[in-house]
Amino acid sequence: MIRSLRSRLLVGIIGGMILLLMVFSIIIYTTFRRSLVNQFDTSLASTARMLSAAVEQDANTIDIELDIQKMPEFRSAEGQTYFQFWAGDGDATVRSPSLGTDDLPLFEGPVGELVFQAVTTINGRPARAVSFKFKKRLEMYEHHEKGDEIEKNKQQAEERLLMLIVARDASDLYYQLHFLRWLLMVVSGGTLTLSLLVAIFVVRQGLRPLNSLAEDIAAISEDNLEVRIPIESMPKEITPIVNRLNDLLSRLENSFNRERRFNADVAHELRTPLAGMRSTLEVTLSRMRNANEYRAALSDCLSITEQMQLMVNNLLAFSRFEAHQMTFHCEKIQLAELVNSCWRRFSEKALERNIIFENCIPAEMNCESDPDGLSMVMLNLLDNAVEYTDEAGKIWTTGRQANRSMEITVANTGCQLNNKEAEQVFDCFWRADSSRTETGIHCGLGLALVQRIVKELGGCTIVEVQDGGIFTIRLLFAKGPAAVYP
Repeated sequence: MIRSLRSRLLVGIIGGMILLLMVFSIIIYTTFRRSLVNQFDTSLASTARMLSAAVEQDANTIDIELDIQKMPEFRSAEGQTYFQFWAGDGDATVRSPSLGTDDLPLFEGPVGELVFQAVTTINGRPARAVSFKFKKRLEMYEHHEKGDEIEKNKQQAEERLLMLIVARDASDLYYQLHFLRWLLMVVSGGTLTLSLLVAIFVVRQGLRPLNSLAEDIAAISEDNLEVRIPIESMPKEITPIVNRLNDLLSRLENSFNRERRFNADVAHELRTPLAGMRSTLEVTLSRMRNANEYRAALSDCLSITEQMQLMVNNLLAFSRFEAHQMTFHCEKIQLAELVNSCWRRFSEKALERNIIFENCIPAEMNCESDPDGLSMVMLNLLDNAVEYTDEAGKIWTTGRQANRSMEITVANTGCQLNNKEAEQVFDCFWRADSSRTETGIHCGLGLALVQRIVKELGGCTIVEVQDGGIFTIRLLFAKGPAAVYP
C-alpha cells in the first residue's frame, strides 16, 4: 500500500496518462488501419468487378476481353497483382501471367458477394485477396461447313458458376501500419516521460503548502498554544484543515489553561486547610496545655481533615468520571423515595435555618437508572441548595415524564447570581465568592461532579436563574435513544 501522498499523486497521474495514451493510440491505429485497409480492398474490389465483367466463356474455354499484356501489374512474377478463375467443376481455367503455374489460395463466399482475406503470395510476401463467386451465361454454337468456310450459329445459352480470386501484394500497407504502431509507441513513451517530469514538478509545487503547514505546526509547543496558523497564504483546499487545526489549538489552549487553573485551585483549596491545621498544632504545641485544650485542638484538626478528605474523594470521583472508569448498573428506582432519603442528611441543617423543603415528585414516578449515581447527583444538588438558600427560604423538587424523556428539577430561593454567572456553576472550583472566604468548606466540585455523572447516565443538565432569585437546575434523561434535549 502506497502511504506517500506524493507517490499516490504521481502514480495516479502517470497511470491516468498511460490509460489515456493507450486508448487514444488504439483509436488512432484502428481508425487509420481501417481506412487504409478499406482503400486497399476498394481497389481490389474494382479490379475483381472489372475482370468479372470482362470475362467471356464458351463451352470449353474462358476468355478475357481485356489485353492483360497491357496491364503491367499482371504481366510477370514481379508484378504485385494476381488473379485466377475457377470453373464450376473446381478446375483452374485462367490465371494471370504473374502467377505462372502457381495457384492462389481458394476461399469462397456467397454468390454475388465480395469476400476479403489476408493471404500469402507465391513469393511469400503478405497480400490481401478478394473472392468473387458469380454466374456467367455460357454461349453454345453449332458449326457448319460451307465450302471452304465454317459457319458458326448460336444455338442456346446457359449460366455457369465461376470463381474469381484477385490478390495484391500488401507489403507497403503493412509497412505503413507497422510504422504507425512504432510511431505511436515512441510518441507515447516520449509523452509519458515529459508527463512524468511535469507531474513531479507540479506535485512538488502543489504539496509545498503542506510542507509549510507542517513547519508551522512543528513550531507550536505547549508554551505557545495561543499561536494560530495563518490561512491567508493557504490554498482553498487546505483552508478547512487549517481551520480545524486552529480550532484544535483553541481547544488545547483552553484545556491547558483549565488544567493550570485546576492545579492552582487544588493547591489553593488544600493550602488553606493545611495552613489552618498547622497553625492549630503550632499554637497547641507552643506551651504545655491541659487535656481539654489538646482534645479541642485535635477535634479542630479532625474537622479540617474530614473536609480535606471530602474534597479529595470528590476529586477522585471527578477524575474517574472524566476517564470513563465508572460503571453503572441500572435498576428500577422510585424517584420520590430516593429524594426523601437523600434529604434526611440535610434536614437538621435546613431546620436550623428555617428552610422549607417540598418534594413534589409524584410517588408513582419511576425510572431505570443507577441508584448510586443518581443518589450522588441528588446529594450534591440538595447540599448546594441548603448551603445557598436564604434564611427561611424554600427548596423544592419536581419531576415529570414525557413520551421519550424524563425531567427532574431542583430549585431554591435566595439566588444572588446573574445569568452569566449561572453558566459557570458547573466549572470546577468556581464560586460566586471570588474572595474564597469559604475555602476549605466548599471547594466548588459538587455541581461539576453532578454534570459529569448526569452525562454518564445519558442525560444533560440545564441551569436557570428566574425572576425573584429562584435558582433551578433541570436534569433531562432520555427514555429512548432518539430523545432530543433542548
